[in-house]
Amino acid sequence: RKVQEARLPKGDGIEDRSEEINSRKTFGHWEMDTVVSARRSKKRLLVLTERLTRWEIIELMKDGTSASVVAALNRMERKLGSAAFREMFRSITIDNGVEFADCAGMESSCRRSGARTHVYYCHPYRPSERGSNENQNGLIRRHLPKGTDLSTISYEETKRIEDWLNNYPRKMFGYLCSEQLFREEIALILAS
Repeated sequence: RKVQEARLPKGDGIEDRSEEINSRKTFGHWEMDTVVSARRSKKRLLVLTERLTRWEIIELMKDGTSASVVAALNRMERKLGSAAFREMFRSITIDNGVEFADCAGMESSCRRSGARTHVYYCHPYRPSERGSNENQNGLIRRHLPKGTDLSTISYEETKRIEDWLNNYPRKMFGYLCSEQLFREEIALILAS
């Protein structure tokens, strides 16, 4: 039986990330994944974790297609504005799932010509390369255990879970929460 090789991404690999991103000392570098729960449900959660503050964004998507991922990023860019999106989302690290196949769509701005972010792909079968995101997914499972039919989950429910994650005191931050750290970083961006 032949083992199928992992599909190679059409973007930069994680080995191309700068030391600045790897060190987690600068704001605006994210990890992104999708959460799937019930096989009969097409809906997915798009989960983004900011690497410095561990601030979480959860978006409910109608399915797990690359078009739905690009549409979710487009909604976020429209809501924030192109300039703010570029400041907040300097890079996004993802796995090699089919939902992330449209590298150009994820990187390109929907509001102006040019890039809105830079995408890096992890090595196949290495979820540890997005460790913060994987940890957050585990915390999401406290509220939505595997097997939960995501078609029954409302937008408001996803935002309640997002709020819980962002206000969860973390030992690594001296028991501050991600919300506090994220607001401090946003204040620095607005002041510059």
